[in-house]
Amino acid sequence: MTLTEARPSVSSEAARRAMIDSQLRTSGVNEPWVLAAMAAVPREDFVPEAMRGAAYIDRAIPLGDGRWLAAPLVHGRMLAEADPKASDKALLVGDGEGYLATLLRPLVGSLDAVPPAEAAHPGEGGYTLIVIDGAIEVLPDALAERLADHGRIVTGEVVNGITRLAVGRRAAGMVSLLPLADIGIPVLPELAAPRRWSF
Repeated sequence: MTLTEARPSVSSEAARRAMIDSQLRTSGVNEPWVLAAMAAVPREDFVPEAMRGAAYIDRAIPLGDGRWLAAPLVHGRMLAEADPKASDKALLVGDGEGYLATLLRPLVGSLDAVPPAEAAHPGEGGYTLIVIDGAIEVLPDALAERLADHGRIVTGEVVNGITRLAVGRRAAGMVSLLPLADIGIPVLPELAAPRRWSF
């Protein structure tokens, strides 16, 4: 390997360190296991070739076909709030081979994934953790029913056009979301609220 060939790797590692120090730590994401996970996974592997140089900017990156890679802070906050355990049976609403899945997979007992377009369909249940990689206007009943009693959910939520990080638990057969912080999260159009007729 020549020095020229090695430079992108060194630059990538430096960019990840800068992401951790200037975006995550300064915004309150200081859990050592979150920082270690995000330091180990190269974000540039999950963006189009033309966007690799921007993989560590503090905003969402377009992936094409209406998909986005959320900003590092969004995924850092989601991981911290999810608090994944080796005992968790987890479900990701998003790309099962994407960046957030790659961060989550080593931290949980098992990880399944479902595309946003299929999130409202009935499916296997008993998940102790559901993470939605994006902001939703409505939590489909079929998705909520896949959560085990006392299981937890981490998602983005759209309220009056503002996206927020939100968490919830399933109790007494119901899941309610508690907003935590306003933060820019890519919206999942597949999980928009039904549009009402207007005249």
